[in-house]
Amino acid sequence: MKNAKLALIYDFDKTLSPKDMQEFHYIRSLGYENPSDFWNECGEFSTKHNCDGILSYMYLMANKNKDLTQKQLVEEGKYVKLYNGVKTWFRRINAYGKAHHVNVEHYIISSGLTDIIKGTPIAKEFKKIYACTYAYDDDGKILWPSRVVNYTMKTQYLFRINKGVFQETNDEDLNSSTPEKYVPLENMVYFGDGSTDVPSMKVVQQNGGITIAVFGDDSKREKAEKLYIDKRATFAVKADYSKGSKIEKIVEGIIDSLEARSRLEEYR
Repeated sequence: MKNAKLALIYDFDKTLSPKDMQEFHYIRSLGYENPSDFWNECGEFSTKHNCDGILSYMYLMANKNKDLTQKQLVEEGKYVKLYNGVKTWFRRINAYGKAHHVNVEHYIISSGLTDIIKGTPIAKEFKKIYACTYAYDDDGKILWPSRVVNYTMKTQYLFRINKGVFQETNDEDLNSSTPEKYVPLENMVYFGDGSTDVPSMKVVQQNGGITIAVFGDDSKREKAEKLYIDKRATFAVKADYSKGSKIEKIVEGIIDSLEARSRLEEYR
């Protein structure tokens, strides 16, 4: 039996980690006692300059520390905390998939920063990380934002995964007709936590895939349940990735279903 392919696609902040990646250390290193003050300042900058919110935070992060380098951003990754079970999640799900004739691949599509994610202990688990990025000079200092991933742009990367066109500058192949898909949209599972994930959730769901809204604690439960009620999410569950958790059982069930579908296709 030929193995099927399943893409597990994650937002990062508040999906694999309990808060925004900049809040664990970087914002406080700028002198802010409360990270919300930084985000409020980003909002004010966006309003004043009619600027995309993601570009605003990238500008302020770099402008408030003009010596900020790529190396420092990668080092910020060591401060990032992850939800329970995340560190062993990939090994367990990959093994379950292999046992059921399903090749599982993991991807990040995030409005956070690629280089901070690269500094986390789980960076090696992803086939591709799509997140915001700076261009750097020869000394590693920031020149300019080279990639911005906001909530609507996230959908572009679903189609890159769908077609196997992973290089961000390759638009020609992305927009070409490709009857044979690298990962069918129906073989995608999208994990997110809030309204910024809605466009991606909608694309995945409308094309037969599965979407999972996660929440870190009961204070965030209502937001995830609203995504479920509004039919944006197929499931709404606590962000607990430990062995035997509900989210693990759901993904195992998805793998079981894909194995059964693949077997039926083989009989046909």
